[in-house]
Amino acid sequence: MNLRMFRRQLAMRWLTVTAIVVSLAATSCGYHTVGHAVALPPNIHTIAIPAFVSQSQTFRIEQLLTDAVVQEFNSRTQFRVIHDAKQDSDAVLKGTVVSATATPLAYDSQTGRAASALITVSMQVTLTDRQGKVVFQNPSYLFHDQYEISRDLTSFFEEDSPAVDRLSRDFARTLVANILEAY
Repeated sequence: MNLRMFRRQLAMRWLTVTAIVVSLAATSCGYHTVGHAVALPPNIHTIAIPAFVSQSQTFRIEQLLTDAVVQEFNSRTQFRVIHDAKQDSDAVLKGTVVSATATPLAYDSQTGRAASALITVSMQVTLTDRQGKVVFQNPSYLFHDQYEISRDLTSFFEEDSPAVDRLSRDFARTLVANILEAY
């Protein structure tokens, strides 16, 4: 066999192996579209989202988080959302605020008072189907948001409320995306 023929056969084998590898990679890529409920069973059409439970001392945080999640499900999905888990629902989403803390981040050098703070919320979430089977669960969501503390006491404004609102919306977006995209 001459050298030219050997190189041609080697090139053909290399081309064949490359074509096989590319075709295998293309057929097993696991691609899915964003927003498509790949994790949820197709029989889930109604989701009950009762008020989340709070183990923290932060006033109304569980209400803000529940409201944000309901709003996110209503705006991003076609699921019918109800509030009472005792009604006829295909799945129930339960959440628990494990902790909510505000920690000073920076201090005013002149007064020694806190100038900014960080709010941190830890959550547990479980989505179960009608039979009680866990469809989605995350026992350790952790969200943070920073806010400035007003220095002017005459026009004092609670900046932590907007921070909790922002944090609630971020949590809701993340939770719904995690459930819908199976991450």
